[in-house]
Amino acid sequence: MSDGRVLDFPGRPGGVDGDLVHAVEALLFASGQPLPTARMAALLERESGEIIAAVRVLAQQRLSSGVVVERIGGGWQLRTAPRFRAVLAALQGATPRKLSKAAMEVLSAVAYEQPCTRTDIEALRGVDSGGVLKSLLDRGLVRVAGRSTVPGRPLLYRTTRVFLELFSLPDLASLPTLADRKELEAATEGQGVPPSRDDALPGGAGLEE
Repeated sequence: MSDGRVLDFPGRPGGVDGDLVHAVEALLFASGQPLPTARMAALLERESGEIIAAVRVLAQQRLSSGVVVERIGGGWQLRTAPRFRAVLAALQGATPRKLSKAAMEVLSAVAYEQPCTRTDIEALRGVDSGGVLKSLLDRGLVRVAGRSTVPGRPLLYRTTRVFLELFSLPDLASLPTLADRKELEAATEGQGVPPSRDDALPGGAGLEE
């Protein structure tokens, strides 16, 4: 499927097939959800290493454009550049939905303790969290992940791929650690910049569970 053109790329002897870069771009553009490297390799009948190199070239090409390449939820996705968030919100003509402080607390508890039960979440927060948890389930940010083995077999909860997309996380291992948060708070203290904020939910491309 090559057109014979080769694009230079540091660290890859012989460069990268330009047509493969375009094919990867087309797949990401057409997909409504992040595409894993293995999926693109199967569709394009190429090795995973070739796909990764092509994605990196594409990401480099789009670095200063209005649509960039990001690794989200175990796959790759074309996303609008963050610097254009305000104008895109104006285009949509609606106020972005926000996560409340309570929702952020419950979501954080699930993210760091998963799989966890409602009792686990409420032990951390000290207040009833049933209503907030249901809201997060309805919004697709949290999912039921089976039942615990403790007496009563309560439901277990985990975050979803929508959660990863919302916070632009490649995977759960990329969650900031407690040390990261303390460092951020120390860096922003006295500068009038809050250490955390409510994030607007994205416009709504569906993600695979």
